[in-house]
Amino acid sequence: MRLLWIGLLLASLAHAEAPLPEIEGWQDYQAGRWQQARDRFQRAAVEGNRVAAFNLAIMHWRGESVPVNHDKAIRWLRVAADKQLPLAEYALGLLYENGDGVPRSQAKATHWFMRAALQGLSAAELDLGTQYYLGRGAPKDMHMAAYWYERAAEQGDAGAQYLIASMYEHGDGVSQDLENAIRWYARAGVQGDVAASLKAIALARRVSPSE
Repeated sequence: MRLLWIGLLLASLAHAEAPLPEIEGWQDYQAGRWQQARDRFQRAAVEGNRVAAFNLAIMHWRGESVPVNHDKAIRWLRVAADKQLPLAEYALGLLYENGDGVPRSQAKATHWFMRAALQGLSAAELDLGTQYYLGRGAPKDMHMAAYWYERAAEQGDAGAQYLIASMYEHGDGVSQDLENAIRWYARAGVQGDVAASLKAIALARRVSPSE
């Protein structure tokens, strides 16, 4: 279940968007005092705090201090997304992509990925690129796929770096540019992608065979 994994990740990342004092209950959550955390998140969410609404959604989704309730989780996730929290927008995109708790809809997944990507969330940029690459919930558009992959690559996403490198290598959605392909493969390689490192070396030999 992709969202179960993403929930673990995003629950910790959400708090980078606001100072801890604004997110009453976060210290309780970290300490495992889930009932106190949920009560405080609930109060803050009702008062309009979008990060608290997101945290509350995660707690309902995972059944922390309450029985698992995906309907309530999605309602609070929508509250956070409607207030333009990128992580909530992205999470909704994942739900619609997989039909997890909502009717599956690639068009709606693309909509929410776009909203989060326009705010600079690299995971959303990567997934939005894939929607355009596959023509899934969006017109098949290699130029747009390359644009969003490169945006995510610039933020350090190794998978996006490999993908945009391949697109530069083959001239898919961009003008063929082996130097750029080498650069992106190398950057992915630095992050531990062995296949990307090998591609960078092989392309470098093609570009400068005498070296």
